[in-house]
Amino acid sequence: MSIAINQSRLRLYLPALPIVALAFLPVVVLVVLASGEPLSFGARNWRIFGNTVALTALTVGGAVLIGVPLAFATTCLRFRGAGVALAALAAPLAVPSYIGAFAYFAATGRGGELESILGFAPPEVRGLFGTAWVMTLYTFPFVLLSVRASLRRLDAGLVEAARTMGLSPLGAFLHVILPRIRGGLAAGALLVALYTLSDFATPAILGLDTFTRAIYVEYNAFGLSQAAWFSLQLLGLVAVILFFESRVRTARERPGRTLRWTPSLAFASGLWSAVGLIWLSAVGLPLALFLLWLRREGVSGFDLATLRHSVVPAALAAVFAVLCALPLARAASAGRIGRWMLRLTSFGFGIPGIVMGTVLVYVGLRLPFIYQTTAMLVVGYVLRFLPLATGSLREGLDRIEDNMTHAARSLGASPGEAFRRVSLPLIFPAALSGAALVFLEAMRELPLTLLLRPTGSETLTTRLWQVYEAGYFGEAALPGLLLILASSLAMLLFLRSERLLGLVAESEA
Repeated sequence: MSIAINQSRLRLYLPALPIVALAFLPVVVLVVLASGEPLSFGARNWRIFGNTVALTALTVGGAVLIGVPLAFATTCLRFRGAGVALAALAAPLAVPSYIGAFAYFAATGRGGELESILGFAPPEVRGLFGTAWVMTLYTFPFVLLSVRASLRRLDAGLVEAARTMGLSPLGAFLHVILPRIRGGLAAGALLVALYTLSDFATPAILGLDTFTRAIYVEYNAFGLSQAAWFSLQLLGLVAVILFFESRVRTARERPGRTLRWTPSLAFASGLWSAVGLIWLSAVGLPLALFLLWLRREGVSGFDLATLRHSVVPAALAAVFAVLCALPLARAASAGRIGRWMLRLTSFGFGIPGIVMGTVLVYVGLRLPFIYQTTAMLVVGYVLRFLPLATGSLREGLDRIEDNMTHAARSLGASPGEAFRRVSLPLIFPAALSGAALVFLEAMRELPLTLLLRPTGSETLTTRLWQVYEAGYFGEAALPGLLLILASSLAMLLFLRSERLLGLVAESEA
């Protein structure tokens, strides 16, 4: 019996091994590049390290402080328009953080757009705290959606029993709710931390010297060895974060009745005020600025091929990321070795796009048939955003596979047949969710696209960066609006697939 179980697990592990090897290839290339120069850890390095750690800590803390209460509100409270509130709070995922940074850079401070409208100059959004504020606005939905998923599986009877036994609301939260949502909280905080560590454009626009900005400077100065050393230090921070996330344990019970409370009118009004303020800060300001610039500058000079060059590679990356994530998610559900495989592939999300692009250029120069092609760009997207697809698929497998697949096996189906005929149709909503997230991130990925796009191919993101560097803000209007529109459609698809997955899980229960 033990041998059969081991053989069964081995069949799940083997298809995932090539994907893990490919995902870990950038780390090997970085080590090779760094070997050309000894590590020099001076005052500049300490400053960059401190800025990066501080930015990550502030962003994760801000995302948790905003995301957790709003997850409770949109999941556990009965109020009119809850679906609209959730859509408004998830909307920042459709706006790249560098668009927000671009908007705050152009709108705040002396000579900014808000000064001409308001008659006075609001404080500049710059430096560490300004960057952390902008990053928080565009990453807190990771925490919001992850905690919501955990809350939807929480049995309300446990909380009611705890209150009946005399626990205060705070005690019920600490001793009953928190142990059952900390897995979702850790997953959301992990995504926020990895996103913050890998973001290049937002700190660069707002003037904060982090590892990603230093790597970009070294890359442009042809200091590949020093850029590789900075990248390896950044990966060390990623490894520390992954380690702490792996230590989080979550109590799991069979899903039951979802917590539901009816808030007072005053509380509901305050909640809507908070939702409106967050939406205006994250989405309203960039939209208003782009529409203002569009009215001033018009649409002349924009090539529709730019939109096609953005959408097609992102869609291909979404499909291939799901195909690669499926064996990884199945392996992770099989045992500890599979879970470590999954964590190794998470390094891609922590590698900055500029570093991933440098690594793939280094590889592409030795494989000329793929260099500067759409295929190379798609490979880069898949390696960067594979953890988003694996996270969604693993969540889907954890919800539904145990019940239905075991029933199919008991009726004589082979493991492959049970997966193909039972599990695969049931996890389709999870696959759709993962594909939508990958599409979102690929559409707005900037530095990787700058390095790997085919020669002469312009995308929405590269056009925005060229406009920022040239200082012609008005020409950013149409590319920015189209990027937000395309990303919003993907976000609606993600929310729809999340609802479908919830319905599947409820029907099984």
